[in-house]
Amino acid sequence: MADTPCGTGVDRLVMKLRARDLVSDEEEALLRSVFDESRSTAACKTLVRAGVTLSHCTLLIDGMVCRYRDLADGQRQIMELHVPGDFLDLHSFLLKRLEHNVGTLTPVTYVQVPHDSIRAITEQNPHLTRLLWFSTLLDAAIHREKILSVGRRTALSRIAHLLCELHVRLGLVGLANDNCYKLPLTQTDLADATGLTSVHVNRMLKRLRDAGIATYRGGEVVIHDWGQLQKVAEFDPAYLFLDRRPR
Repeated sequence: MADTPCGTGVDRLVMKLRARDLVSDEEEALLRSVFDESRSTAACKTLVRAGVTLSHCTLLIDGMVCRYRDLADGQRQIMELHVPGDFLDLHSFLLKRLEHNVGTLTPVTYVQVPHDSIRAITEQNPHLTRLLWFSTLLDAAIHREKILSVGRRTALSRIAHLLCELHVRLGLVGLANDNCYKLPLTQTDLADATGLTSVHVNRMLKRLRDAGIATYRGGEVVIHDWGQLQKVAEFDPAYLFLDRRPR
């Protein structure tokens, strides 16, 4: 695992925060100062293991990871997908360990910040503390939407909803344009994220493609009809709290 300077790697975190509130130059400088050197890890690796005591938090710089749990028979449920600019385990600052694993779906680059540095921020910078708190609350909102998808949405709606959500979240950090974005995941990954089988995922993607709504091929999503994709998904981005206001 080679270390390289994180440089502008924290930019996407700042972009996410500034989409929701003002972040001063001083707050940005403080954020940049607390992270260590960037590290890289291959796909299919565990970054954070359930039950292990943690002393730092991890921020994803590049690539894609997931929170997941495994059953005894080997089945995996992905509870959330994370994109660049996301903290993977900020809540470990208070919990000290996770009850689930965090694993890489693609090759990734990440940086870490010691819990002691997070504690110093909470004691000295109340506004930045609220923004970090907001990040954990946003994760919880995304989890609740995931429960709704897996519990009540149809298979087609689940796939469409996931494609809508990722389009918005990647767009916030400059990784999606008006109609396409990279999504280098397997159909098994998509199945585990939606509670479906790979065969079912394939069928739903074909339905979206045949209807001229969206195409997922070669690790890229192309949206042909954003309005129709939202309609199929019953997608309302309100749960992503995209409004910019004082926190």
